[in-house]
Amino acid sequence: MNDIGFGLTMTVLGMGSVFSVLIVVWGVLVLIGRVDRPETTASATHTLDETQPAAATNQLAPEEIAAIAVAVRLYTASLRREAAPTIRSYWPGSLLFASRWVAAGRTRQNQSWQRRR
Repeated sequence: MNDIGFGLTMTVLGMGSVFSVLIVVWGVLVLIGRVDRPETTASATHTLDETQPAAATNQLAPEEIAAIAVAVRLYTASLRREAAPTIRSYWPGSLLFASRWVAAGRTRQNQSWQRRR
């Protein structure tokens, strides 16, 4: 019975210390979040008024849009050449296009294990 009491005491002390450290870390993070919050000024809140129309200062020229479209096309074409698993031309697991290494591994996995004699 003495060992159970010692075990329960150690459990309560250990879990209590872990949770107290977690509470302290949580408090520090909340404090940092409040201190590091960006400042809001009165002029910033007045510029977001919904009654005024938005200024059209960030419109792109048609040549710029075409250049961005070409860059995006070239980037996606370069990704396709890398043959990421999401762009494969066959489904993983199909036996038709599986390499010899994959087929040998599947065969080995499907055989039942037997002890060597």
